[in-house]
Amino acid sequence: MRILDQDSDKPLNEVILYLTHAEAVELRDSLNSLLDKLSNDHAHISDENYQRELTVCIYDIKNLFGFNERSKKLILHDQ
Repeated sequence: MRILDQDSDKPLNEVILYLTHAEAVELRDSLNSLLDKLSNDHAHISDENYQRELTVCIYDIKNLFGFNERSKKLILHDQ
């Protein structure tokens, strides 16, 4: 698991998510969809006003095709 704060461009060690029921359902459905795919991919979960967004990614450490250099650095070196 890697967590990136895009505003500060720094990795985080922990976060707390406060989700509504609808947001939790969307997260669950997005994760199920991602898990059914065989390639690296991501999904965006937004709040109802599109003011906040959670991006979740599934990656394979042996195949980082499709990830940008910043993402690769975070995944490979946790920085």
